Amino acid sequence: MSSSTGLTCKQFVELVTDYLEGALSEADHERFEQHVADCDSCPIYVEQIQQTIRMAGALTEESLSPEARGVLLHAFRDWAR
Repeated sequence: MSSSTGLTCKQFVELVTDYLEGALSEADHERFEQHVADCDSCPIYVEQIQQTIRMAGALTEESLSPEARGVLLHAFRDWAR
């Protein structure tokens, strides 16, 4: 879907992290906000990302099972490379 801003939903999704971190230029921020106002689906996506961030921030190492911890360590072991 493309809104009157010319920002497609795919482009919107690519900008969500920068938007949430306050890293968008003023012009892109305005285009992002306009897309949110014009699109039925993308505001739901932003809320899902925000909820994921809140939930991930509440996790502690102690709250993970040993199996879950192992899976995460394996998945991200090469991430910094």
